[in-house]
Amino acid sequence: MSPASSRVSSRLPVFPWDKLEPYKKTAAAHPDGIVDLSVGTPVDPVPELIRRALAGAADSPGYPMVWGTPELRDAITGWCERRLGGRGLGHTNVLPVVGSKELVAWLPTQLGLGAGDAVAYPRLAYPTYEVGARLCGATPVVYDDPTELDPAALNLKLLWLNSPSNPTGRVLAKDELIRIVAWAREHGVLLFSDECYLELGWEADPVSVLHPDVCGGSYEGIVAVHSLSKRSNLAGYRAAFLAGDEAVLGELLQIRKHGGMITPAPVQAATVVALGDDAHVAEQRARYAARRAALRGALESHGFRIEHSEASLYLWATRDEPCWETVAYLAESGILVAPGDFYGEAGERFVRVAFTATDERIEAAVKRLG
Repeated sequence: MSPASSRVSSRLPVFPWDKLEPYKKTAAAHPDGIVDLSVGTPVDPVPELIRRALAGAADSPGYPMVWGTPELRDAITGWCERRLGGRGLGHTNVLPVVGSKELVAWLPTQLGLGAGDAVAYPRLAYPTYEVGARLCGATPVVYDDPTELDPAALNLKLLWLNSPSNPTGRVLAKDELIRIVAWAREHGVLLFSDECYLELGWEADPVSVLHPDVCGGSYEGIVAVHSLSKRSNLAGYRAAFLAGDEAVLGELLQIRKHGGMITPAPVQAATVVALGDDAHVAEQRARYAARRAALRGALESHGFRIEHSEASLYLWATRDEPCWETVAYLAESGILVAPGDFYGEAGERFVRVAFTATDERIEAAVKRLG
């Protein structure tokens, strides 16, 4: 191993998905093929109106703007006002990014954090929050309730919220968000809220930190992260954006200009159309709702218990046994799921079951569980 590779390995955790490969081979050997419910990647077509917009902007020989076109900024502010209840958002309150994972991984670095600083995120969480902290040399800190942290002792500079949660589907109530936002402001902690699953609430209505009841009509110290990957099947487009504190976004804009972190022009045009249309979102929600109901019923009848899961694209399920035993058990039936410990030690007796598979594959899983 080269010195450079050694330095990278020491900074980052082991890439978790590699550990799943043997179980994927077992599941793939099933006579009727694998049902892969391990990764939450969209499988349904990109809506036609979005594809037309992308193709229509294909002749884009010049460099696009890091800040996005004025039409894109209008689309983002309009969507935030219509869908999130945001008020008074201007162009300086929004910023397109090249997919939300890129933002999560590199945000601490772009904010200038490093050794001696702390980044906090939920105890059960998307692994990239930890990766982002480690990439810049900051200290990753997990929490059950962020208001129980000691910001001064930790030198806490960045707090991540994730509601609806990946992996659990848990939704933070409005009163919780109000309390956490007030606490973060009191202690001078920058709050970023990952809300990429906000339009996928099933047994709860997720609320954004940008809602005036939560933020008091001011975006100071708070930024919301949104993605079109799930709502519009645009994971392959890398279309996402930030909305909130204009001072924070202004600083990020300058850094991203220097780094050439630019959403491609055709994707910007497609995003404008996608944010302006609610019909395709409702259609996709209906598909997911049917798949969720079928899969949940099958799992519960098979002896699984579902916790949280009131939103997002996942069922947080357990058989009250170590998660890898559950992974192995389901793989024998040709069903691949994600072990809960990918998302933290607190998930060691759970698995995350995605319902981002085709109707045919969901039906196959239901039959096997039955």
